[in-house]
Amino acid sequence: MKNPLIDTGEPRNVLGHIVSGAVASAIISGSVNYKKVKEKKITSKEAARDTVKIASQGAIATGAAIATANYVGQQGGLLKAMTALSIGMAGIYAVEVINDKLENKELAIAKENVLIEEDNNE
Repeated sequence: MKNPLIDTGEPRNVLGHIVSGAVASAIISGSVNYKKVKEKKITSKEAARDTVKIASQGAIATGAAIATANYVGQQGGLLKAMTALSIGMAGIYAVEVINDKLENKELAIAKENVLIEEDNNE
């Protein structure tokens, strides 16, 4: 039996790393967004949304990275590794698209509310 392409050691627990990735990303993005709120660069609602988005993407990225590394460390695992990598990229992209759609929907609602207020004031 051949050795794997890269010896990545023993396979790691993907779910545990997903949780770790979410926590680490939440700590980083939460801290950065807290600073932005204190400087009045963004609202607390924007900070919360961005923190959730980044934490979700961090969880996906970390899980995909660990799964990819586990597969690279297996004999013949290159295709599985590429699949794990692709799934991670797709997940991060999906979170970004969902976030954009939610922001656009909120903007449309806000514009509609402004128009209603203007009509009521006339």
